[in-house]
Amino acid sequence: MTLFAVNKSIDPQARKIVTLLSFACPILLWCVVSYVPFIWHPQVEITNPGGVSYFREGMLVDREVFAVETGTCEASGCELPQGDPANPVYLPAPHEVVRAFVTAFTTEPQRRSEMWLHESLWSSIQVIFWGFVLSSIIGIPLGILAGTYDFFSKLIEPFIEFFRYLPAPAFGALAVAILGIYQAPKIAIIFIGTFFQQVLVVANTTRKLDPALLEAAQTLGAKNRSMLFRVVVPGILPDLYRDIRILLGWAWTYLIVAELIGTSSGITWFITQQARYKNFDNVFAAIIMIGIMGITIDLLLAWLGRRLFSWQKQES
Repeated sequence: MTLFAVNKSIDPQARKIVTLLSFACPILLWCVVSYVPFIWHPQVEITNPGGVSYFREGMLVDREVFAVETGTCEASGCELPQGDPANPVYLPAPHEVVRAFVTAFTTEPQRRSEMWLHESLWSSIQVIFWGFVLSSIIGIPLGILAGTYDFFSKLIEPFIEFFRYLPAPAFGALAVAILGIYQAPKIAIIFIGTFFQQVLVVANTTRKLDPALLEAAQTLGAKNRSMLFRVVVPGILPDLYRDIRILLGWAWTYLIVAELIGTSSGITWFITQQARYKNFDNVFAAIIMIGIMGITIDLLLAWLGRRLFSWQKQES
């Protein structure tokens, strides 16, 4: 029962098993839906057109249409069409996605103007990096000031609270008009999407600093500047680091919107093009790649955090 104990950590071996189940359960469900014929499969993949003139081998048709055409052929005495249960084209099977995942890096784009998958990924990573770095350079100091001093809190937070409700995509046309059509407006959308949230999150984290630390510093004669740089900032660093990890995930969620602005580039453009060609196995592969990139970066940051703040109890 310790596995379900409230607010208690499970042992390392059980943690590994539960972590594997976290990924295994949805993959297993995906496999069941894809490979078990009597689970969903609302369409039929034609293997033999029979006497139906418009059927083609490999064509997907709804089961109702297939049943009607089969009944018509049976009534007229012509050859019956044959087919296997299948899911719609937008739900490829796991093995098709795995194959697309590999071939996407080795297959040349259909048009010369299009990017390879690795080029699209690199473009997206640059947009995320610069948008989030610029947001952090400005947002973190403002958040610390707002969380430390009531004057800055009243000066900064009311406008930030108002602005954070404005959807970042609404500024797309304005960003293009001001910054051009290349990477700059995409970076601006990432910035807008994370900056205002970042200020408020950092301010809230700063306010959670143990008041005993501030009282002890004041007792020892610490002034405003030394209080800020020797007590407040060092005291919130572990929590601030975790905030940055979470906020970086938000930046990735704005990537799709950001890359629809200006020139066609990045992983979003790759997904859009593959969907246009109905290559949904490539679409799934690209979406999974975004998830792999995101969780890899988060795990690296978590590993680095355990080294930087070894005195803190790490849960991730």
